[in-house]
Amino acid sequence: MAHWYETQDADQLISPSLLFYPDRIDHNIDEMIRLAGTPDRLRPHVKTYKCKEIVQKELAKGIGRFKCATVVEAEMLAECGAKDVLIAYPLIGPAQKELARLMEAFPQTTFAVLIDHLDQFRSWQASGVRISFFVDIDVGMHRTGASAETGKVLRAAILEAGYDFRGWHVYDGHIREEDVARRQEITEQGMAAVHELVTETNTSDKEIICGGSVTFPIHAAHPERTLAPGTTLLWDHGYGSRFPDIPMKSAAVLLARVVSKPGEGRICLDMGHKAVASEMKAQPVFFPQAPEATIVTHSEEHLVLQVDDPAQWNVGDVMYGIPYHICPTVALHQQAQVIVDGKRQGAWEIVARRRKYVL
Repeated sequence: MAHWYETQDADQLISPSLLFYPDRIDHNIDEMIRLAGTPDRLRPHVKTYKCKEIVQKELAKGIGRFKCATVVEAEMLAECGAKDVLIAYPLIGPAQKELARLMEAFPQTTFAVLIDHLDQFRSWQASGVRISFFVDIDVGMHRTGASAETGKVLRAAILEAGYDFRGWHVYDGHIREEDVARRQEITEQGMAAVHELVTETNTSDKEIICGGSVTFPIHAAHPERTLAPGTTLLWDHGYGSRFPDIPMKSAAVLLARVVSKPGEGRICLDMGHKAVASEMKAQPVFFPQAPEATIVTHSEEHLVLQVDDPAQWNVGDVMYGIPYHICPTVALHQQAQVIVDGKRQGAWEIVARRRKYVL
């Protein structure tokens, strides 16, 4: 094939289709381990890919601890045989009972949850579920996470009530500086309060889960930190175009077709909002076959592009797009077609995209 993303079996695929490339996923796992120094330091987040086959690849390479965002993702991990699962999202209400069911069904897996507020802890006490806790510390994301002072209060409450305090969790997903030196400076500024917190509470023996996909190579220089990247497994154009210093490869692509040529230098693809995540301000997908292309309109089922040479595109032509934001894009698809050496080798189900609504 002329390009890594092309498949000889495009004529078998109804578009839009999500494609995964296992050799590139293997590269990304190997690079994660190389940067970490050992697989034991990694706790990858599965929210990006939500499928068992990638989890199994990580397990085969010695990664045993994981993060997730939903109880369905936690169940997927337990079914794969993951030893240690952190649900890195505040579980409230019936979701707590669902986790209790998983704990009973999968005794070989250790489960833990995050808290950042006393009301969350009290709700766990009221539920009767004996769960382990990580305390989430806010270092600038301002989404969830407690201050260092509140973190100390939460730890004391956990211990006083006789629950298991596992450690600290720090997510710095707000850090997007493209300059590596500046990115490192801001990352370590955010960690200063965490270092002080660990010292004051004498918890250096507890796990400190740090970073996301952009900052985990920085955290990797500190052996006491556990690393929790997620997007690194599949990568995307958003990160790939901005952070070339991070040695990951795009491993997920969308296959689409030209369905119309509305004139004025435009082509229309069957890649609407329902096929690619479009919540970012940036153009949601990059087309390496037409790098100059710009989006004119984007709706539920249609994507209209302005291209330099519309004459080179015919109705029915296949186009490959690298999503800007891969995590929510994967969640839009029930399965990914697996491409090896340009040929389709079956499909992987995105099993954890489903939601559970009732106990």
